[in-house]
Amino acid sequence: MGDDVDQRKFTRQDRHLFRQKVQDCLDALATMLADDTFDVGEPQIGMEVELNLVDDDMAPAMANATVLDAIADPDYQTELGQFNIEINVEPRPLRGDSITNLEFALRRSLNAADERAGSSGSHLVMIGMLPTLTDKHFEYKWLSANPRYDLLNQQIFAARGEDIELRIPGVRLPGSAATEDLDTITDTILPEAACTSVQLHLQVSPDDFASYWNGAQALAGIQVALAANSPFFAGRALWHETRIPLFEQATDTRPQELKNQGVRPRVWFGERWINSIFDLFEENSRYFPALLPVCSDEDPKEVLAQGGTPDLSELRMHNGTVYRWNRPIYDRSGGGHHIRLENRVLPAGPTVIDTLADAAFYYGTLRSLAEADRPLWSQMSYDAAAENLHSAARSGFDARLYWPEVGWVSPQELVLRRLLPMADAGLAAYGVDADVRDRYLGVVEGRCLAKVSGSVWQRNAVVDRERAGDAREAALSGMLGDYVTLMNEGNPVHTWAR
Repeated sequence: MGDDVDQRKFTRQDRHLFRQKVQDCLDALATMLADDTFDVGEPQIGMEVELNLVDDDMAPAMANATVLDAIADPDYQTELGQFNIEINVEPRPLRGDSITNLEFALRRSLNAADERAGSSGSHLVMIGMLPTLTDKHFEYKWLSANPRYDLLNQQIFAARGEDIELRIPGVRLPGSAATEDLDTITDTILPEAACTSVQLHLQVSPDDFASYWNGAQALAGIQVALAANSPFFAGRALWHETRIPLFEQATDTRPQELKNQGVRPRVWFGERWINSIFDLFEENSRYFPALLPVCSDEDPKEVLAQGGTPDLSELRMHNGTVYRWNRPIYDRSGGGHHIRLENRVLPAGPTVIDTLADAAFYYGTLRSLAEADRPLWSQMSYDAAAENLHSAARSGFDARLYWPEVGWVSPQELVLRRLLPMADAGLAAYGVDADVRDRYLGVVEGRCLAKVSGSVWQRNAVVDRERAGDAREAALSGMLGDYVTLMNEGNPVHTWAR
């Protein structure tokens, strides 16, 4: 969730200084963009995968510190809840058979980590939302030990001034006559830890960033419809991708009065197509007060004047507390600096091959959209892209999405008719081997033809168990046990039996 910080109290002077330092960083960034000093390397695939921990009974295992000690691999790190960890995957070029090599390397790493976690009675699960989580798992004591998480918790509630309301209407299970709605109050941000995702990174040039970001925003709804894997929360059947509304609400710093005034939420789709990456950093500093106003000693303008590369730590810290679904990243590496686009809409799981299929579809389609002669966003309102995201999260394959020249269409029809050929062409432009393209886009095609995502499989499996006589709690635990077995077998989710 970003850079570590020490436990501390923030003063009014800290906030005033931080605001000025962020402006200094923005000024330095503007100079760097004007001077065109950014590294633009070979396109690479990079990702972070958030994972859940469960015990032998499929209940959340509050054991991330013990599990990380057992794994003893710096690629694995802590996350917000004690039932979470994260693996950071080393970037590698997109070309050739690199995606396949990444699939096998990630599978080996997860297998080894799971075996070591088992020594402490825990197991790793790649799933968008752990279905056995209940209200008791969101108590303050289950925050991870890293001071950053406690500070975020304090600052969000201090800004809000009251507990957080979670209200999400359900989507009827097959054969059910009623919906199961969520309406509850939480006094921690731990419900956000229930939202486990895959984050995809792509290094792009500043000149191309706006096209790639706009394209990613337009794709967000389609990504979510294809990959939905978060249908259950706190025992209830909610949206197909409940991560989306839950994350939006669980870190909301606004009381109702500020919502009524139209104050922007920190989990934000945005409100317009952009012309420059600078637009996003400037909006973040203009609209959002600091949550973690930690100041460094760096003067970024002085570093630039001396021919150095500034860290822009205040800008990066602030950027890390504005949770855009597609987020701009400034970073330093190898003595230089670069820009990345971070895509955050995908849930974790169900399997490694599903994860890489989602990544291949995203990278390929995005390149085709970004390099099209007529930009898609010149033919589509921004509000339509935002509505697509929420419609897809709510209804999955049953959603109706808007797409230029097509109109209102189901996600699977849009992907099969329009987007799979674009994904294939985009991956080919990256130099991805034909058999690699066929392997991963074939998974996406199979998912569309079967109309089965992780969410669809979970919902149907729970319905089957309840019809056989299981109560909801037993049905969720039993379903998750089957899910973990099938996840480890590694076949794509649309081929799973129930």
